[in-house]
Amino acid sequence: MDRPGMMAARKRKMLALAAATSEQTVSLNKHNKDTELKPKDSQTALKKQPSQCENAQSAEAERSCYFTGNEQQHRLGEDFFKQPCISLAKAFLGKVLVHRCADGTELRGRIVETEAYLGGEDKASHSAGGKRTERNTAMFMKPGTIYVYPIYGIYLCMNVSSEGEGAAVLLRSLEPLQGQAVMRQLRAARRKEGARQLKEKELCNGPSKLCQALNIPRCFDRRDLASDPDVWLENDPDTSPAKPQDIVSAPRIGIESHGEWAKKPWRFYLRGHPSVSVVNKEAERQTLSGNVMNDLSPHAVKPDTGQHNVKRT
Repeated sequence: MDRPGMMAARKRKMLALAAATSEQTVSLNKHNKDTELKPKDSQTALKKQPSQCENAQSAEAERSCYFTGNEQQHRLGEDFFKQPCISLAKAFLGKVLVHRCADGTELRGRIVETEAYLGGEDKASHSAGGKRTERNTAMFMKPGTIYVYPIYGIYLCMNVSSEGEGAAVLLRSLEPLQGQAVMRQLRAARRKEGARQLKEKELCNGPSKLCQALNIPRCFDRRDLASDPDVWLENDPDTSPAKPQDIVSAPRIGIESHGEWAKKPWRFYLRGHPSVSVVNKEAERQTLSGNVMNDLSPHAVKPDTGQHNVKRT
């Protein structure tokens, strides 16, 4: 090809390249314009993406819809928990502990055994001498606050704060009422493979056992039993007040190293109930004879009205 022809071909190639580049730029600008959001459109798009707070509020609303009029009627409010420690420990007997699980399943158990820990001079208490730690903070919070602590590094115990500086009540045993099949699964998961099947009365007959059976987690610590949507106490409409002789007062369990404080009769249970963890025959004889153990501090108890619930027979 001669020189003029070569120059003409190069010119046509350059013009074609320029045209293609221009067309690509126009297409790109159009794409950017189409995808660009105006301020109003941007706000609308953001609103369509729920925040974590909104998700939490939605979950709270979903939990709230489970509540029925009957639950609100029988649920125990904060006034119930405003009692001295020993009075509250007795008042718990016959009340029903409820845990609503994440899937809506409700596990229920009637309280049949408690222990009172007064704080202060009570050497067996975690708050003895007014000692405050990160672990026992719930004991110094308002009455009705849940105190969950680990023992042996693998088990949990559930307590509820009462009136009195650092005072709380340990829940020792429950009578299973609802969700026994789930309770069996939860207990079996913590037992050796091939272990015998538990009797119903054995599902919750101990402080750690009841935490396993009702799936009480460590994160329940410091939650308010009077207002929490997942765990609460309620009256049982099918119960009647117990007579004073139906409530056994006996020494607390597992605190032998605390000398005279181990002898204080601050464990309370419903006499003859099969779900009680440990029966004290001597204390029961004294209860029947009317010679009930009485070693109660004046500031720890108020007059007993006998308004404690037991299952009707």
